[in-house]
Amino acid sequence: MAGKRIYQFKVTLKGIRPPIWRRFQVTDDLTFYQFHLVLQEVMGWYGGHLHLFELAGGFTITDAETLAEWGEDGENERKARLKKYVRREGEKFRYEYDFGDSWEHEVLLEKILPVEAGVQYPRCLKGKRACPPEDCGGVWGYETMLEALADEDNPEHEMYVEWLDGEFDAEEFDLESVNRALARYAAA
Repeated sequence: MAGKRIYQFKVTLKGIRPPIWRRFQVTDDLTFYQFHLVLQEVMGWYGGHLHLFELAGGFTITDAETLAEWGEDGENERKARLKKYVRREGEKFRYEYDFGDSWEHEVLLEKILPVEAGVQYPRCLKGKRACPPEDCGGVWGYETMLEALADEDNPEHEMYVEWLDGEFDAEEFDLESVNRALARYAAA
């Protein structure tokens, strides 16, 4: 890992209180596409929807098809590397996942660190609360779902229980499971 640095990020899902967030570390040489895959794992999404990164000045990094379709000024996420566009501690940018539900995340570069010998990257350090289920309708749909799940008399309670195939614990975060999933992206 000579010449690489470690970027420690905090990603927070916007619009939800109490917040849903993760703190994780990656090597600075990842492409934004690889970074998207890591974000999917740390947050708990499944990757079935379009996404984009919006940097300072509205510069967009996403897949080539979306750039072409929207006529956006930006760069292909499979070519753009983190270290070219994110260089300073304290920098923030936006990650949007699922343009229908519009899950917006604030991504903050907390620290730039040296590579730690014997550590496997990427790795998640900490997080709070469960990721909302895919296709639940964005922030408003998620809040409606939580209200229905908390009230057995709510007319939508059974529908959500069935849709979720049992229980959903909004407070649960399994750090070990996230790190097992991240292991497949470990830098060689």
